[in-house]
Amino acid sequence: MKFLKTIIALVLTLCFLQSAGGQELRTRSRLIKENAELRSRVDSLIRELEAYRLEKSVADSLAAEMLLMLEEMEEMDGVDEPVEEYSPEMTDSLLSLWYVHRQMEVNKELTEYDMDSVKFTSDVPDAVLIERLEKMNSFITLPFNETVKNYMVLYSEKMPTKMGHILGLSTYYLPIFEDIFNRYGLPSELKAMAIIESALTPTAVSRAGAKGMWQFMYNTARTYGLRINSYVDERLDVEKAADAAARYLLDSYNIFGDWCLAISAYNCGAGNVNKAIRRAGGNKDFWSIYPYLPKETRGYMPAFVGALYAMTYYKEYGIVPEPVQMPAHTDTFEIRRNLHFSQISEVIGIPNEDLQNLNPQYIHDLIPGNEAPYILKLPYNYTNAFLDNQDSLYTHKTAEMAGTKVLEGPSVPDSGTQERIAYKVKSGDYLGRIASRYGVTVKQLQQWNNLRGTNLRVGQTLYIYRSGGGKTASSSSGSSASASSSSSGYITYTVKSGDTLYKIAQRYPGVTANDIMKINSISSNIKPGMKIKIPTKK
Repeated sequence: MKFLKTIIALVLTLCFLQSAGGQELRTRSRLIKENAELRSRVDSLIRELEAYRLEKSVADSLAAEMLLMLEEMEEMDGVDEPVEEYSPEMTDSLLSLWYVHRQMEVNKELTEYDMDSVKFTSDVPDAVLIERLEKMNSFITLPFNETVKNYMVLYSEKMPTKMGHILGLSTYYLPIFEDIFNRYGLPSELKAMAIIESALTPTAVSRAGAKGMWQFMYNTARTYGLRINSYVDERLDVEKAADAAARYLLDSYNIFGDWCLAISAYNCGAGNVNKAIRRAGGNKDFWSIYPYLPKETRGYMPAFVGALYAMTYYKEYGIVPEPVQMPAHTDTFEIRRNLHFSQISEVIGIPNEDLQNLNPQYIHDLIPGNEAPYILKLPYNYTNAFLDNQDSLYTHKTAEMAGTKVLEGPSVPDSGTQERIAYKVKSGDYLGRIASRYGVTVKQLQQWNNLRGTNLRVGQTLYIYRSGGGKTASSSSGSSASASSSSSGYITYTVKSGDTLYKIAQRYPGVTANDIMKINSISSNIKPGMKIKIPTKK
């Protein structure tokens, strides 16, 4: 460190002065000059120390604020305290191991094994497996032990059909992820996480309601800027969901400073990784905290290594990538008017299925361009046909396919303007009784909780949205009293009891906790009555 070099220089100078102190050759003027130089160096050292302390304080404050933010998101998405026994309903699984253990429809081969008790053998010697891992030259440390070996054998030898399908899809999806991760300076190896999560299935849905290839829960998705409404669910948008996942991973890494822990936090939440670290005596080594992680999360990092290994050495195991019907090249168009997939299909001849595969975020095959600009992705060979027929596209069967009646329907609640209640189903409950108790409809309960029927089970968590809670600072009477506007590009806000920078930032669109810390030159430590500036963003 720079200031250590300064200390050494000072010590050497002092030693020299002591040895020469008795010599009469030193003149008074020279001693005064050397004393001034020493004072200057000491002052410089003090400034460097203060700058270092401030930098460390800001970094620690930001990490603490980010951890608090992620823990609060986990609470909103239904994560509870228990660590030893987890259920899907209680787990904030931005990225989860459900696709290794539970998702029958997506990954049948994986569910044939109980990875906690099975012990695979392989004709490939351990020495060869270790050598292959080393040759992969991964930026992320890839450990090897019996647990990791189990998953390496699982992905490379026990599920050839599934891996063939995944490898086929990977030729289309993985370059997209690599480009996005590269933008954020993230290791490209993280792309393997999507294999564990969804087997590269953009429309995957977990039992707990996590959706998309990167398995976002509702509140986490909204926090990271993904739009969710009656017609669009950007958790299913391959590129936007991957971008949000990259930012979540970056936040996790900034908190823990270790990719193995950041990857684990993707599965069980930063709060539970933090608990495991505390129970391991503050040790941040993955294998030290391994016994203290939730059961579902312990296998996540080993599964990551196994998937990455199989993607690299699949040829050695005779696995053949399955041909998939995804276009080699695509083009994108900005849609500013309502447009239905059937209109596009009937006018330019592209199969509806191709439109759905490339644009899974439009959950009713309708692009609601009237409300905001949205992106449509098409195979490149249909680009000219789309451009030549734009006028007729929007007029073709408009009333039938994209008219007012088509647009009517129940809206997904805005988490910023609705009170969100987590209700545990009790004995004797049924949807009609719960709906009546909270002044909502049965249809709304079904929509909010992805229920196809009316069957409930005791202990099940239902999410209910009601007007009147969680309003933004601009519309809430309680918040407006504590904030006043300024013409200088910021709002002055008076901190209330229970406030955190993350909670305050949530009330102001586009503002982050980091923005507030920067404009006020403060850490995350705030007190009731304190006045802070909130930057205004258009």
